[in-house]
Amino acid sequence: MGLALAGCSSGSSGSGGGDAASGQDSRGPITYVQGKDNSNVVRPLIAKWNKAHGDEKVTFKEQSDQADQQHDDLVQHFQAKDDNYDVVDVDVVWTAEFAAKGWLTPLTGKMKVDTSKLLPATVKTATYNNTLYAAPQTSDGALLYYRKDLVKTPPTTWKEMMADCDIAKQAGIGCYAGQFAKYEGLTVNASEAINGAGGSVLAKNGTTPTLTTKDAETGLQNLVSAFKDGNIPAAAITYQEEQGRTAFEDGKLLFLRNWPYVYNLAKTDGSSTVKDTFGVAPIPGVDGVGASTLGGHNAAISVYSKHKATAHDFLEFLESNETQKFFATQGSLAPVVASVYSDSELQSKLPYLPTLLKSIKSAEPRPVSPYYPAVTKAIQDNTYAALKGSKSVKSALSDMQAAVKAASSS
Repeated sequence: MGLALAGCSSGSSGSGGGDAASGQDSRGPITYVQGKDNSNVVRPLIAKWNKAHGDEKVTFKEQSDQADQQHDDLVQHFQAKDDNYDVVDVDVVWTAEFAAKGWLTPLTGKMKVDTSKLLPATVKTATYNNTLYAAPQTSDGALLYYRKDLVKTPPTTWKEMMADCDIAKQAGIGCYAGQFAKYEGLTVNASEAINGAGGSVLAKNGTTPTLTTKDAETGLQNLVSAFKDGNIPAAAITYQEEQGRTAFEDGKLLFLRNWPYVYNLAKTDGSSTVKDTFGVAPIPGVDGVGASTLGGHNAAISVYSKHKATAHDFLEFLESNETQKFFATQGSLAPVVASVYSDSELQSKLPYLPTLLKSIKSAEPRPVSPYYPAVTKAIQDNTYAALKGSKSVKSALSDMQAAVKAASSS
């Protein structure tokens, strides 16, 4: 709910203009702010940086594992002009909102970073009004985790996957789950269902909603029908990423839509019952490979940071090939540097990399809007109502269309 509050006020665009220019030559200790470090990726990297930069040490401020709470924490500290939040990790959909409010330092002039080696889709997520405001740090594309001991060939279409649900019933387990609780993950899953059926949330201009089409209806109906007939277990209405991952690792699901980070944990968790029995495939769409929602995180410099020269160098450290490989091997996080995907040593350790690259290249971004929190709330509220059966699919999409339009023109 905090998301909607943060996004509906347009804020004072460019309010940090003077602050953005200050401290660009200054070096010293900085704080890096990011959500929960589940896979122990951040701490070793910061230890490595600190060993080489005695006078420019980085302190890690760890937030919760809830995206909504991370967002609201950043908003509160930006509004307070807190100079202790130097480099902040922002979900790709927050870049436009924070940039429009004047909270992020434009990465131009002295603050410029080299984006030539990065996947173009990741650079787009860090850009607002043709200006780069953040450094792509990790990307994300959806993957389908499946039980290869029960399903020899992964489904390539939604229909094939639903047909495979008979196998789940025979095995006495749930068939499919994604992220269906009422939070950002539901926006992602609803968008994928709509995009995978040939529909779209917004027109190419990025502002006009296109949710009242036959294809959009087909996509959302697929999810609603799967809940209704039990192919998606009733409990999945409460699932965020971690609940789905735990259910899959416990052997309770045949298929799971989730992000790459699950791969490493499902392989190494002591409690995982599927270490040697799961495979990875692209998510299925109506006619073949589906359209993942582009995920990921960018690192941005707060306009209120006093040591922006150090913050800038830390951004470049996060984008270095060595760091990007560490993200992949330690946390199953998707690199933003294109060449890392063809690294043969890395491919032998992480055989899903080509599948992940395919997912990212075919991914669709979420709406780029300073009013994104209101847009995502409209999608979440109406999708959730349809999944619970309190609204028809047609009504949910019609109400979603109206709310997204109102949010974008407010």
